[in-house]
Formats: sequence, structure tokens, C-alpha cells
Amino acid sequence: QMGLGHEQGFGAPCLKCKDKCEGFELHFWRKICRNCKCGQEEHDVLTSNEEDRKVGKLFEDTKYTTLIAKLKNDGIPMYKRNVMILTNPVPAKKNISINTVTYEWAPPVQNQTLARQYMQMLPKEKQPVAGSEGAQYRKKQLAKQLPAHDQDPSKCHELSPNEVKQMEQFVKKYKNEALGVGDVKLPGEVETRANEKNNVNNGDRGTSAAVGAMEDKSPDRKASQYSCYRCKLNMKEGDPAVYAERAGYDKLWHPACFVCCTCSELLVDMIYFWKNGNLYCGRHYCDSEKPRCAGCDELIFSNEYTQAEGQNWHLKHFCCFDCDCVLAGEIYVMVNDKPVCKPCYVKNHAATCQGCHNAIDPEVQRVTYNNFNWHATQECFLCSCCSKCLIGQKFMPVEGMVFCSVECKKKMMS
Repeated sequence: QMGLGHEQGFGAPCLKCKDKCEGFELHFWRKICRNCKCGQEEHDVLTSNEEDRKVGKLFEDTKYTTLIAKLKNDGIPMYKRNVMILTNPVPAKKNISINTVTYEWAPPVQNQTLARQYMQMLPKEKQPVAGSEGAQYRKKQLAKQLPAHDQDPSKCHELSPNEVKQMEQFVKKYKNEALGVGDVKLPGEVETRANEKNNVNNGDRGTSAAVGAMEDKSPDRKASQYSCYRCKLNMKEGDPAVYAERAGYDKLWHPACFVCCTCSELLVDMIYFWKNGNLYCGRHYCDSEKPRCAGCDELIFSNEYTQAEGQNWHLKHFCCFDCDCVLAGEIYVMVNDKPVCKPCYVKNHAATCQGCHNAIDPEVQRVTYNNFNWHATQECFLCSCCSKCLIGQKFMPVEGMVFCSVECKKKMMS
């Protein structure tokens, strides 16, 4: 059984490399494309059906079951995304044409005016309008912030039974303690004095009842008295705010300020994790709890792992980024934050010496000037005219040539 779904998304285009990538092909344990080495989230891989299954699974066994529907045939929980279709009549020259805008996700509120206001308060390029860059942004953030391999052991690579058990406990714990979905409301409607105990542990399965109990009958406080928990600026009267039940209803955010404290990206579909007074996206909440392997991008549930170059790695995943050979005890060179073994470095990344035209070994001294390189030896770094050794001497560079004097330069250039 192919646990990582290698057929999934096969051939999907890369949104970053465009035509340079022949199409997505999943590496056998890294979450990247074998063709262009970009991440899975850079490719147009997941269908919205698969995304809805992933988020549905996330909300299973939580108080957010109102956001999921079980499919009759296989009982798999599916995310019931609130898709919003707005129809605006546009007066054209002769007749009135209808302009329809579809939002691939909108806040699940009864009041459509509120949902529409919420959307307009997001940066234009992040509004998930079907077919726009905002829809692509949402798709990418769904993949990045809520990786399936952070919640589903079957999406991980070769976990031991003990690691599976630890992961299941970890997921259960964060569903109980940290996971939440933002609520869009007008600040005047929310009774901030609602006692905290009441709203977090009211044992109610739905969120609406918990919020309903806190509606203020007399919204007498002016919006200017409400300030955003992130930017500290006041709310404008009549503008919707986002509330996070786990944070308590005394805190509120501007729609564009409801972001992860680590990556500052908008929390995709308002799905947040609350910890120590901070909002996190799923990925960065998990990173704050567990080490993550820089090789396979999965959380590490084993006691044995290695730390190198400021990152964590499963022992078997500290490998050359180019050929996948294991690097334990081997010489390696970091290229764009990825370890590469010495043979691959010399073959694929090493600088070429302008003198002898061979690759420069990563461990030997070199002279570098304006993207040109030389071995720092008497044989290679010498005057292009009279072959005098220039190590430790003043030199005059011209393109890929170096000269010991104006005379030599003139001789050669004429």
C-alpha cells in the first residue's frame, strides 16, 4: 500500500516554476516534487474535495462538528465550506449585465452583509475569489498551515506503532486544548463580561449556542472602545471583528489582523490554534510543541533524532538533498539551507576555477571576485598576460581575467 498517495496530484503543474517543471511527481519520502524540488504546496495538487476531507478530519471529534458533514457511503467527514456567491447588477451601455463573484470560502455567519464586509476588509490579493490569485493563496495556505501529515498518521512515512500512538495522543490533545475557528461578529453584539468558564467549557457541541449566550441585549459601548488584540488600533463602528473562543470574548481582531504569530499569514478559513496568549496556524503551533524533520517535513515522535545546521532531522532523513545518500559522518556542504554530499556538490553546485576550469572543492581556499572564482594557488590565480602569481598581490580584474599591471592589461586588451 502506498501510504503517501504517490498517484495523488501526479503531473500537476508547478505554480512557481511554470513550464520548467514537467509536472508534479512526489518524492518517495520528502514532501516535494522530484522534477523541480519545489514543495507540494507550490503545485496545483489537491482538489477541493481532498482539501475538504483533510479539514473535515481535523474537525472530527471536536466542538466544531457543525462545520462537517458525514458522507453517507464511506462515513468520511467532509468540511462544509461556506461558499458565498454575490451577484452584482452592473449597468452596461445597453442593458444590465449580471456580474457574479464566487468566494471559495466565506465566514459561516447567517448575516451575508457581515460576511461580505469581512471579505472586503481582507487585502484584495488574499480574498478567495474563484479563479483569482486570492483563491490560489488560500489553497497554498491550506497545504502549508494544515499539512495532512500533522494530524493523520496514515499520511506519514513509516511510523512505528509507538510513534502512531504518540501522534494520536498529540492530535487529540491539540483538538481539546488549542484548535478553534474564528467567529465574525459586530463588537457591539458581544457581551464581554460573559464569564470565561461558561464559554469554554459549556460542554455544548456547537459554537453558536456558546456565542448566543453572550449576545449583549443593549449594545451601548461604542466601537471605538474596542481595540484589535494584534495592531492595538480601534475598531471602526459597524465593522465586523473576529473573535476566538479559546482566547475569550474580551479579545477581538480586525479580519486582516487574524494571523499566525509566527508566519504572519492570514489564518486560513479562520482556523487557529491558541497557546500562551498567541494565535498560531496549525504548522507553527505544532512546531512550538514538537521538533519537525527538515527532510520529510513531519513532526518527530521518536526520541532519537539529530540536530544539524539549526534544524532537526529523523536519523534516516539527514540525507543529501540531491542524491538522498545518508550523510551521517560524511562531509556535506549547505546549499540554500539544504545539505548536499561532497560528490553532488562538486558535480552540481561547485564554482568553476577561471584558471584551470575545474570545479573548486568546497574545502579548499578560493579567490572570489564578481561571481568569478579561482583556486587560491600559484597555478590558478595568476596574471592573464604574464602569468605572474597574484596571491597576496594587488590585481586588476576585467571580466573573468586578472592582471598584475596596467601594462599587462593594455597588452592583452589591444
